[in-house]
Amino acid sequence: MSKIRTMVVDDEPVARERMVSLLQQEQDIELVGECADGQQAINAIQANHPDLVFLDVQMPACDGFRVIQQVGADRMPAVVFVTAYDEYALRAFEVHAIDYLLKPFGRDRFQQTLQHAREHLERQRAGDWGRRLLALVHDLKPEPQKLDRLVVKSGGRVFFLRTDDIDWIEAAGNYVRLHLGEEAHLFRETMNNMEGRLDLHRFVRIHRSRIVNTDRIKELQPWFNGEYVVVLQNGTRLTLSRGYREKLQERLGKGF
Repeated sequence: MSKIRTMVVDDEPVARERMVSLLQQEQDIELVGECADGQQAINAIQANHPDLVFLDVQMPACDGFRVIQQVGADRMPAVVFVTAYDEYALRAFEVHAIDYLLKPFGRDRFQQTLQHAREHLERQRAGDWGRRLLALVHDLKPEPQKLDRLVVKSGGRVFFLRTDDIDWIEAAGNYVRLHLGEEAHLFRETMNNMEGRLDLHRFVRIHRSRIVNTDRIKELQPWFNGEYVVVLQNGTRLTLSRGYREKLQERLGKGF
């Protein structure tokens, strides 16, 4: 397991030394810096990129909140605020601190805070790993090749059909029937597989047993119970089921 790169920022030497001493007793902590003021902290955080910072709130010239502003909240590591005044606690959580230590603190309270930090970082790392894993799968998993041409055998003849020429498709048992103008051809494929192989920018399912080429849609006519009739340019009339209405709206880029 990788160690937690940790930095301590406190302008009081005694408080700083106590935190360093406690941290050095933890096997999963790697101390990467000690800072006595806010400006040192800003430079050290930007240079060393720690995972966790114990950050004193009250420091002259540049306090803990100023450190976060200068580094940038989106670039700050996880923060535990260290303060002598609990009035700062609420503001600490407003800038997404994991926890805060109220001086003077005992070993048990320090251990509790450190455990909060461990759990936070573990969740953070798990989330980051999940995003990286999804990106890896996306990069390695080949996208299914979209069909642009079909080879259909019918009556001893072989037809080469361009998918762009298809007007609409209907389910026909273990086949689908492809409609191209006055022609119709049976093709051995399921509707679900056919839908997944077609160009989603052009073809849309309007019924569990029908897919239509959106370039062929002439108009939509209201029907009963929220359904519509899809009228194609060649006059073909097809029912748009309510369950597929939203999908067609998204594809056409407009509501109806």
